Amino acid sequence: MKTARALWGSTHPGPALVVTALSLALGIATGLDPARIALLVASVLCNQISVGLSNDAIDAGRDRAVGRTDKPIAAGVVSVQLALGVAVGAVVASLALSAVLGFGMLAGQALMIAGAWAYNAGMKSSAFSLVPFLVSFGVFPSLATLSAPAPTLAPFWAAIAGAALGAAVHLTNVLPDLDDDRATGVRGFPHRIGPRASALLAVAGLFIGAAAVLLGPVGGDLGRIAWPGWLFAGAVGVVAVATGIRALVRPPDRTVFRFVMLAALLLAAQLVATGSALGG
Repeated sequence: MKTARALWGSTHPGPALVVTALSLALGIATGLDPARIALLVASVLCNQISVGLSNDAIDAGRDRAVGRTDKPIAAGVVSVQLALGVAVGAVVASLALSAVLGFGMLAGQALMIAGAWAYNAGMKSSAFSLVPFLVSFGVFPSLATLSAPAPTLAPFWAAIAGAALGAAVHLTNVLPDLDDDRATGVRGFPHRIGPRASALLAVAGLFIGAAAVLLGPVGGDLGRIAWPGWLFAGAVGVVAVATGIRALVRPPDRTVFRFVMLAALLLAAQLVATGSALGG
C-alpha cells in the first residue's frame, strides 16, 4: 500500500484529476453515450498517470539535488525503474482504451502523450518548452469529438481555447520552481522571460480561452450568447485577474497554478451548462 500511495503521489494527482474531469465535461458536451464517456475518461486518466510518473522519474536526479524530498521518487520511496515501468504501462493502457474508440481517437491520444513526454524528456529545458503544451492541450478537445460514432475534429475555437489554457498551465506551474530549475540546468521559456512576464502571459491565455469558449459556439454573434455563458466567462475573467494580481504582488507559489486549474474547470462547466456542442 505504501508503494501504491507513493506512486499515486508521483502522478501529480491534482492536475491529473482536473484534466480527467475536463475530459468528462468534454465528453458530455460532445453528446457521447455513457460507455464512450467511460472509455474516454479512463484513457485520459491513464494518459495523465503516465505523464506525471515519467516527469518525476526523469527529474529524480534534479529533484534530489535541490532537496525535493517531498517527491516520493526523489526521496527513494519509489524507484525510478518502477515509476518508469508503470508510466509505460499506463501509456499502453491509454492507447489500448483509445483504440476501442477508433483510429482518430488513438492518433489524437498518441499525439497528446507524445507532446507531454517530449516535454518531460528534454523540451522543458529549451526555449520551446511552451510548444508541447500548445500541441497537447490544443488536441485535447478533439479527444472527445474523435470518440464519437462519427468522429470529427473539435471546432477551431475549442482548439484555440485548449492551447491558450495549456499555455497558462505551463507558465504558472513552473513559477515556484524557477530558481531550483535554473540551479539544475533547466531553462525553458518561462525561465527566459521571467516570472512577471510569464504571469501576464498566463492571464492573457485565460482571457483568450474564455473568449474562445464564449464566442466560438455562436460564431461571434454576441446577441446569441445566453446569460449562463456571460456568467461563466465573467467568472473566468475574475479568476484571471486574481491570478495576475497574486503572481505580481506575492512570491510565486502554487496558488496561481490552482487558479488556472479552477479556470479550466469553469470553462468546461460552461460548455456543459450552455449546451455548446463540440461535435458540430
